[in-house]
Amino acid sequence: MIIHNRDIGQFEKRYRTAFINSLAGFRQAVLVGTRSADGFSNLAIFNSLIHLGANPALFGLMSRPDTVQRDTLQNILDTKEYTLNYIQSARYEKAHQTSARYDRGVSEFEQVGFPELYHPEFHAPFVEDAVVKIAMKFEESIPIQLNGTVLIIGSVQHVEIDAAMVGPDGFVNLSAADVLISQGLDAYFVAHEVGRLAYAKP
Repeated sequence: MIIHNRDIGQFEKRYRTAFINSLAGFRQAVLVGTRSADGFSNLAIFNSLIHLGANPALFGLMSRPDTVQRDTLQNILDTKEYTLNYIQSARYEKAHQTSARYDRGVSEFEQVGFPELYHPEFHAPFVEDAVVKIAMKFEESIPIQLNGTVLIIGSVQHVEIDAAMVGPDGFVNLSAADVLISQGLDAYFVAHEVGRLAYAKP
C-alpha cells in the first residue's frame, strides 16, 4: 500500500485526521492542569509532549489552532503556569473524557472525577493521584504558520515523583509505574520495556 500526499489530501476529513494522528505513533498521554485568571480550573488530555532540552529543563506542548475556544491555551497565556500529570492506565476512560468540549468555567476535574491538588507556590492545579506531577512555567509560544497550531514552550519548575521510579543514573521508569500512553486521538496503551543499552560509540 503506497499513499501519496495527493491521496491524503483527498481523504475524508475524519479519516485523514485519524490516519495522520495515529501514524505519528505512540506518545505520552498527559493531563494538563490550568486555572484561569479568575479562578476556574481546567483539565485536558494532550498527547504532544516534547522534550526540548535538559539544561534548562524545557518541554514543548502542541496546541491545536485557536479558531475555537481553547481554555488550556488561554489559561497558560494568561497565568504563565500549568501542570503536567501522568496517570496510570486504569484511569484512561476518565482521562479521555477530559477531551470533551465543556463550557468555559466548567471544571473537567469535577465533571470527570479527578481530585484537584494545589501547591502553595503554584496557581495551576495538579491531579492529586497522578503518578508524576510536574509544575511548568510558560516561557514562550511559537505559532506554526502552516496549520495554525501553537508550540507552547515551558520550563520545569517542580516535580513530584516516587523515588522508587528514579534509577541511580536518573532514568525515570514510567513503564514500571503503569503510566498511560496513547496513539492517535482515542487509543490507549501501557508500555513494556524491551531493554536498556549502554551509550552508543563507534
